[in-house]
Amino acid sequence: MARSLYIHWPFCLAKCPYCDFNSHVRERTDMSAWEAALLADMRAEHAAAHSHEPLDSIFFGGGTPSLMPPALVASLLNEAERLWGFAPGIEITLEGNPSSVEAANFADLASAGINRVSLGVQSLRDDVLKFLGRLHGAQEALEAVAIAQKHFARVSIDLIYARPDQTPEDWRQELSEALALGTSHMSLYQLTIEPTTRFATDVRRGVFDPLEDDPAADLFALTREMTAAAGLPAYEISNHARRGEESRHNLTYWRYLDYHGIGPGAHGRRDGIATLRHKKPENFLAAVTKQGDGIVEARQLGRREQASEALLMGLRLTEGVDLGDMARRFDVPARLLVDAKKRDLYCGLGLTWQDGERFGVTDVGMPLLDALLGELVPAELVSS
Repeated sequence: MARSLYIHWPFCLAKCPYCDFNSHVRERTDMSAWEAALLADMRAEHAAAHSHEPLDSIFFGGGTPSLMPPALVASLLNEAERLWGFAPGIEITLEGNPSSVEAANFADLASAGINRVSLGVQSLRDDVLKFLGRLHGAQEALEAVAIAQKHFARVSIDLIYARPDQTPEDWRQELSEALALGTSHMSLYQLTIEPTTRFATDVRRGVFDPLEDDPAADLFALTREMTAAAGLPAYEISNHARRGEESRHNLTYWRYLDYHGIGPGAHGRRDGIATLRHKKPENFLAAVTKQGDGIVEARQLGRREQASEALLMGLRLTEGVDLGDMARRFDVPARLLVDAKKRDLYCGLGLTWQDGERFGVTDVGMPLLDALLGELVPAELVSS
């Protein structure tokens, strides 16, 4: 039963050099055409689903959704409520940049129905923001956060750390300043060099060297220590929140619950089917015109493939996964879910933990998560 809806807005004012998300820069955007296409895609998605439970969460991601006209946001929310209905206390999140231009829309976005924003602050240092290709400055970001806190019940900020040559002292000071802003949620990401980005080209050309693994692991440990002390403990590898302020929508992904995804490049999981929309905006519009939705692929997932995906997502969480529940849910023998010898080895090393049927990765193991997943999740499960 899908109770979450993801809406992708693919447009940005500029492409950040570290970003490999489905984002595009266009001089002009026909808002009426996009409104019609997204509404049609949403209606088609609703019609294709087997069940129509009221939505618990909606997430506008991108791209830069805060560039959307508030009237377009309101139109999409009105249609979503008409189609599915909203559960009491629904969480409706919109991602945005902390620029003065976008902050000027916060009041209207709140009136449209947005009750939670996630702001891509990325750093509180002007030189770092320039390095990251951001269009806003540190003071502008601080002002945008303050405005957001006036208009939205819940505010989250993103920061990028483990940057080239960053020291623990540098990060301790910057993270202290960020925590002092008083937001209820923080997404703190280590800088990763994705293959298709400009930063990948820069590293190949020797423009800069990424921070090495050991110093990055030290910063990860410092991050966990400081956020826990401030009352925003980690609940996922990169996400920290006050108790009860966790992102309900993102927990849908990490707990491997069904969700609808519409808009260019959006993924979805519903009724055991993996859906994918056309990524390029023009191709998405053409597909909606031709076939009534933006889907480029809708593939039935096998039970073991679903179990593998659920493990890969769930082990990102501090709460871990319930292996017994997962075995019953996907009709897969529990012994096939996790390699028993590797589980015992890593539990002995303090990298993983097990409490009855619940299994997870420790704080010490989290920096090694990708390597641990490759060892713990059996190959026959992943390849099935």
